Amino acid sequence: MPGPSSLAPRHPFGRWIAALLLLLPAAACAPQAPSRPVLVAPVAPGAAGPVAQEPVPGGNASGPPGVLPDRGILRSRVALLLPLSGGNRALGTAMLNAAQLALFEQGDPSIEFLPRDTGGTGSGAAEAARFAVSQGARALAGPLTLGETAAVASVARGAGTPVFAFTSDANQAGNGVWVLGLTPSEQADRMTAAAATAGAQRLGLLAADDEFGRRLAAAMRARAQSLGLPAPVVVLHPRIAEIGTQAKELANQAGPEGLDAVLLAQSGERARQAAATLAAALPSRPRFLGTALWANDATLGQEPALVGAWFPGPDPETRAGFDTRYQSTFGSKPPTLAGLAYDAAALAARTVRDGTPPVDQPMLGADGPIRLEAGGQAQRGLAIFAIDASGTPQLVEPAPVPGSPGA
Repeated sequence: MPGPSSLAPRHPFGRWIAALLLLLPAAACAPQAPSRPVLVAPVAPGAAGPVAQEPVPGGNASGPPGVLPDRGILRSRVALLLPLSGGNRALGTAMLNAAQLALFEQGDPSIEFLPRDTGGTGSGAAEAARFAVSQGARALAGPLTLGETAAVASVARGAGTPVFAFTSDANQAGNGVWVLGLTPSEQADRMTAAAATAGAQRLGLLAADDEFGRRLAAAMRARAQSLGLPAPVVVLHPRIAEIGTQAKELANQAGPEGLDAVLLAQSGERARQAAATLAAALPSRPRFLGTALWANDATLGQEPALVGAWFPGPDPETRAGFDTRYQSTFGSKPPTLAGLAYDAAALAARTVRDGTPPVDQPMLGADGPIRLEAGGQAQRGLAIFAIDASGTPQLVEPAPVPGSPGA
């Protein structure tokens, strides 16, 4: 496998992230890199073409891809499909900023960004993709939602243009479309493996009977089987079901042997209630596991049964570095989803530069290590945190490099 690379520059992280960076050589560029990327100004869906461009000294971003007149460098276009109008306009603007930061840090003047407004709709996203392809875009970063991604996919596949979408819907993955959002399958896989490493043998899952819950269940079963563990005890319940009753049902199905670890798909009050019920109903208290939804819920530590419970999340040192660089460049802290745009833009730019998507090559993104799989999934290295009674999560285990032993 080719040596791993990095989406981000070198930063003074802790000891473990420093070791990671030895495996992931960093780009020697900063946001202030003098080789500034060409940026064609975004236009609304349905417009004939770019109406203006951000001034680039000596450059010319209008017209099809060609040669930068001031350097004689052949430039290539990456389209950014973003909600630059409508209810998600602020998010779209932050994502545009993050995408520019990614390219600044790569320091590649041969890449030209072509932002297009999707309007937050499937039809707008499809029109934006068609225009981008007609203007020579060789890769697409975005769009935001699964509906927009489905609309863009047919356009991009017909043109043979790879897509790096922000959605977490794995149904959209494959045949030239990569899903960069954090999927429920990734979370269940990571937590199952972590629990097993800590000695858990009998696992349980309590989740709603919806797409999220079913994917958690499928991933937990698959990971348990690969580890040689017994089949997990799974209770999938109606979304509006009384959670205490469902927790008792899980305990009943577990029987007298009980469970060593239980993954709760709920958050907030329902997670607290489920944990309290299971702690009382099972022969001994299991290790509770959660999803990334727990990251911003400081109330979970109010339930004694959840103190010490584990959940997955972005690598904290890497994310903090991205937030700092973004804020120093743009003057405000980025929203969580801006990291997806950073990753997508960097991956798309590398794809254009190398001529093919960097499949099976771990890289360091805004939220930690990331690795593209051939089938369209983006495997992320997830850190593990423990709930603390203070409400501040505590790091238990740093994010592994995807594809490495123990990942």
